[in-house]
Amino acid sequence: MDKNQSRRQVASMKQSLFDQGLLDEQFIQLEGLQDDANPNFVEEIVTLHYRDSSRLISSIEQALKERNPMDFNKLDTLMHQFKGSSSSIGAKKVKAECNLFREYCRAGNAEGCVRSFQQLKKEYVALRKKLEAYFQLARQVGPQETACRSK
Repeated sequence: MDKNQSRRQVASMKQSLFDQGLLDEQFIQLEGLQDDANPNFVEEIVTLHYRDSSRLISSIEQALKERNPMDFNKLDTLMHQFKGSSSSIGAKKVKAECNLFREYCRAGNAEGCVRSFQQLKKEYVALRKKLEAYFQLARQVGPQETACRSK
C-alpha cells in the first residue's frame, strides 16, 4: 500500500469514528494541539484517559455493589468525574451514557444505573479498541494525517 492510500485509510477510519457517533469535535480540538514537537500528543492523552478512567470504573462497580442503601450521591460524583475525562477526549457515546447514568442517579433508580453502566462499559471498550486501531495505523503512516479531520 502506498503512502497516499495509507493516509486515505487513516482519514477514512477517523471519519468513521465520527460517522458512528463515537467521537465529537473535542477530538479535533485535541488534534489541533498536536505538533511536530509532540506528534503523538492525542494518543498520549487518550492513553492517559483510559489508564485513569479504569480506576473510576472500578470505583463505580464497587459502589454499585453496595446496595443497602445505594449511595446515589457517591455514584453521581464518580460518574461526573468519568464524564469529564471522557468529554476531554471527545468520547461522544460514552459521554451520553454518563448523562443517562447520572439521570438515573438523580431519580434514585438503581436498576437504571446498573443497565446504563453496563452499556457505558460496552461503549467505552468499543471506542478504546477502535482508537487503538486508529492510532496504530496513524503511527505506521506518520504524523501528517493526524492533525486534520477529513471532510
